[in-house]
Amino acid sequence: MNLTRRGFVKLCALAATAGTIGVGSRYFEIARSAEMNNGKIELIRSTCSPNCTGACAYNAMVYKGRIVSLIQAADYPEAEYNPRGCLKGQSMLNLIYGPDRLKKPLIRVGKRGEGKFKAVSWDEALDYVADKLAEIIKKYGPESIALSIQVPGTGYVHKGAAIRLASMFGWSVLHGYTMNGDLPAFWSQTFGVQTEEFESLEWINSRYIAIFGSNILVTRLPDAKFLSIAKERGAKVIMVDMNFTPTAAKADEWIQINPSTDAALALGIVNVIINEKLYEEDFIKTYTDMPLLVRLDNQKKLKAYEVKGLKEQAEKMKKEIPEYRDLFVIYDVSKGFTIVNPETLDRNFEPALEGEFEVELVDGSRVRVKPVFQLIKELVTKDYTPEKVAEIITPPGRSKSEYAVMVRRIAREMATTKPLHIVYGASNYQWFHGDLKGRALSLIVALTGNIGKSGAGISTYAGQFKIRWPLGAWWSFKGRKPKWVTYLLWMNREYRQSQEFRKYNRETPYPKNDVKAFVFGWNNPFDQHNMSNRLKEMATNNELDFILAIDFQQTTSTKWADVVLPGVAWYEKWELTATILHPYVQLQQPAIEPLFECMPEIWIFKEIAKRLVERVGDEELRRSIEEFYPDPELFRKEEEARRNGTWNLKLAREIANEASLEATKLMLEKGGELVEGITLDRLLKEGAVRLNLPAPNKRQIPFWEQIQLKKPFPPPSFPAPLPKTARFVKSGRMEFYKDEDVFIDFGEMLPVHKDPFVDTEYKRNPEAKNKYKYAYITRNALYRVHSTHSNNITMLELQDFRPRVWMSPETAQEKGIKEGDLVEVYNDRGRVYGYAVLDKGIHPRVIIFEQGWWSRYLKGTSYNTLTYPWVKATHLTYFVPGIWEPTTAWNEAACDVRKV
Repeated sequence: MNLTRRGFVKLCALAATAGTIGVGSRYFEIARSAEMNNGKIELIRSTCSPNCTGACAYNAMVYKGRIVSLIQAADYPEAEYNPRGCLKGQSMLNLIYGPDRLKKPLIRVGKRGEGKFKAVSWDEALDYVADKLAEIIKKYGPESIALSIQVPGTGYVHKGAAIRLASMFGWSVLHGYTMNGDLPAFWSQTFGVQTEEFESLEWINSRYIAIFGSNILVTRLPDAKFLSIAKERGAKVIMVDMNFTPTAAKADEWIQINPSTDAALALGIVNVIINEKLYEEDFIKTYTDMPLLVRLDNQKKLKAYEVKGLKEQAEKMKKEIPEYRDLFVIYDVSKGFTIVNPETLDRNFEPALEGEFEVELVDGSRVRVKPVFQLIKELVTKDYTPEKVAEIITPPGRSKSEYAVMVRRIAREMATTKPLHIVYGASNYQWFHGDLKGRALSLIVALTGNIGKSGAGISTYAGQFKIRWPLGAWWSFKGRKPKWVTYLLWMNREYRQSQEFRKYNRETPYPKNDVKAFVFGWNNPFDQHNMSNRLKEMATNNELDFILAIDFQQTTSTKWADVVLPGVAWYEKWELTATILHPYVQLQQPAIEPLFECMPEIWIFKEIAKRLVERVGDEELRRSIEEFYPDPELFRKEEEARRNGTWNLKLAREIANEASLEATKLMLEKGGELVEGITLDRLLKEGAVRLNLPAPNKRQIPFWEQIQLKKPFPPPSFPAPLPKTARFVKSGRMEFYKDEDVFIDFGEMLPVHKDPFVDTEYKRNPEAKNKYKYAYITRNALYRVHSTHSNNITMLELQDFRPRVWMSPETAQEKGIKEGDLVEVYNDRGRVYGYAVLDKGIHPRVIIFEQGWWSRYLKGTSYNTLTYPWVKATHLTYFVPGIWEPTTAWNEAACDVRKV
C-alpha cells in the first residue's frame, strides 16, 4: 500500500498511455507486462454499488491477488445501456487500498469522537459487543437498539443479514430512505406506492421531458446520455430550477423560479389545462378520484353508506371488497348517485366532473357535494391564474408578465406534446412541503393522460432503496419481524413531546425507553445525518449507551463508535443487487480476498446473533440459531472447526461466501413471479438478467398494469403487504383529494403552494426571517456519492482539495465576498466553511454547499449542523416504514454567509 514518489511518477506516465486505471496501484506496471512474464490476469465481473442508483457492471482486473484496474463491463443485453460507469467507480481502488482502510476490530479507549482505539481480536470485539447489547436489552428492552439500514438495493444478502438479526431479537430499525430524505412523500399520498420510475432507457420514448430540480448530468452519469438521445429523436427538454445547472445547460429551455415554488408553477399549468379543456376526460374519469363527490359540510369524500338509497347496496358490496378499500359515490349523468367499485377500473358509469349536487343522507338530512375535479378547477381558477403564479415564482429582476406568458405556453406544450415525462428531483422534494409539489406535478400527467404508457409518466430518482421483489424468506428469521423507529422522531425530542404529535400520530412507533444503542453500517451518519449535531451531542452526553460501527474504512462516524468492526468492500464478497434506474438483477462477485482481518458482514451479524442468543435468547432462538445461515450445515461446519482447533478467518470467509450464495438462491427461489427463471447459475453466466416486469419486453413502465390491464391502484411496494399500502388510496384510483383529518386541518386536501420556511424556520424562530435571508441548499456533487469517495484522492485532486460555497455575484457584492474567499455559512444551529464561487446562474436568495465532505476537510465543521429534523404532521397519518413516514427536508434551512 506504499508508493514512492518515483513510483508514483512512473505510474502517472503509464496512466497517460493506458487511460483511466486504478490510481495508487503499483501493480499496474507489472500487469502490463504480465503476459511476457507468463503471469495470469483475471477479469471478474462485479457491480459498483454506492448509493447512486447506477448499479454499473465492472470487470475487476486481478493480478497476483490484487485488483490493478477496474473496467466497465459493457455487457448488458441491450446495447443502449453499454457502457455504464463513471470516474468514481473506476477509482474505487483508492478506497480499497487507501490509507483509511480498516485492518482489525477496534475498541474505543479515548473519548467518543477522538478516534483513539485499540486493535483487538475478533472474539474479544464480538464478545464485547454482545455483552453491551445484552445489557441494554435487559435494562431497556430490545427495541432500544436501533439499527440503521441503508440502501438495501445495493446488497440484499448482507443488508438482509442485518435485518435478519434485528428481527430475531425485536430491535428497532431506522429506514435509510427517510433518514436520507430520499423518500418522495407524494407517491404514497397520490398513488399508494413507495415510488415508481421509468428505467432510463424509456426516456428516449418521451417527446417532452420536464425536469423539476433534478441535476441528471451530475447525479445520474451513466444514464445522462439518454437525455441527449431523446433530444436527437425530437424530444423537447425543459429544466425548471432556481439555479443554472449542467442539466440546464443541456436543456432546450431553462426556467428559473424562486426557491420551492414549483407547486405554484404546476398549479398554474393545471389552470391552463383545465380552463382550455386540454385534459383527457376519459382518462381522469377512469383512473383518478376526480369524479368522486366531496361533502361541502365536512370536506370528506361522500361514502356510499351515508347516502339514502345506496346504503343497502353498499353493505352488500362491502362484504365483497377488501377491508382496505372503501365505497365512494359519483354522480352519473344518467343514473344519478352511483357507487364506485374500488376493485376494478372497468368503468360502467358516466360521471359528472363538474357541478354541485344535493344528496339526501340516511338520517334524512341533505348536504351539498361537488366532484373533486370541480374543486380542483375552482382552486386553480381562484388562486393559480398565470398572473398570480407569476407573482410567486418570478425571480428578482425578471418580468412577471413574461412569466405569466411562459406559464400558458408551457402548459399548452405539456398538454399537447406526448408522451410527456416529468422528472421530479430529490433536491426539489427535500423541502418541508415537497409532498405538495409532487402532488401538483402528478396532476399534470394525470390530467393529460400521461401515465402507464411508454415514455409517459412522472419519475423520481433518489436512493437505491426500492425492494424489487419479496425478500422475506431471507430477511425475516423464522417469521419474526423487527420493530421500526423514525429517524426524525429520534432526533427531534421537542416534536415528540408536542401537542401536534400527540394529536396526529396514529401509528408511528417510538421505543418506550428511547434509543440507547445505535448500530450502523454502510453509512456515515455522524457526517451525513447529524441534524444540528444531535448525534454527536447524544454520543458526548452519553445518551447513547453503546455505538457500533461496521465499515471497511475509517470515516468520521467510526471515530464516534465504541466498537468498529471491519467489513468488506463490494469487490470482496458475494452479493445480490438491484436498482431503480434499470431493471437488471446482478451479482457482486469477490475479485480478491478481503484485506487484513476484514470479514463479510453476513458473518459479522451471524456472530453477533450467536453470542446474543447465549446471553439473552429465548429457548426457541437457542434451538434455531444454526438456521441464521440459510443452510444450517454451514453454521455447524464452522462451529465444528472451532472446536477441533482448525478454525481460522480464511475458513470463516469461505463459509460466509457459501452462505451468501445460499441466501442469494433462497431469495431468487422464493421471490415469486418477478424473478421466476432467474437463477444464480444464470446470473453467473449472463451477468445481468431483466426482472419479469409486466409491460411489453419486460420494460419498466410505472402503472402499466393499472392503465393497460385496469388493475386497481396501487401495485405492490415490497416488502410491505398490499393491505398496508392500498389503504392509502381506498378508492383504488389515483387520489388527488385527501380527506384524512390532518389534511383537512392544514388545508392540504388538494395540492396547494405554501411558501418555504413559514411553517418551519419562521414558526420556530420569528427572528429568523430577518436574520437568515438565504435558502441553504446542500446539493449532490459530481465527485462523491453522498459521503462515499469524500476521501478518494483522485476526486479530491479534481476539486483542488477545496470545499466550495456557490452564491450569486449580487450576494457576494452585498457581503463583501470575492471569488476564492474562505467563507462561513451559518445559522443559529451551526456553520460550515468553504471557498466562494461566484456564479451568475445561482438564485440571489440561495447559498449552495455540496454535501458529502467529511468534517476533516471542513476545519471540523459540518454542513449538516445547519439543518433541522422537521416533522410534517401529514406524514404521521399512517406508518409503513420507508413508504409513509416522516422524511428529512434537508433544504428547509435558512442561513446567512460571511467572509471568514
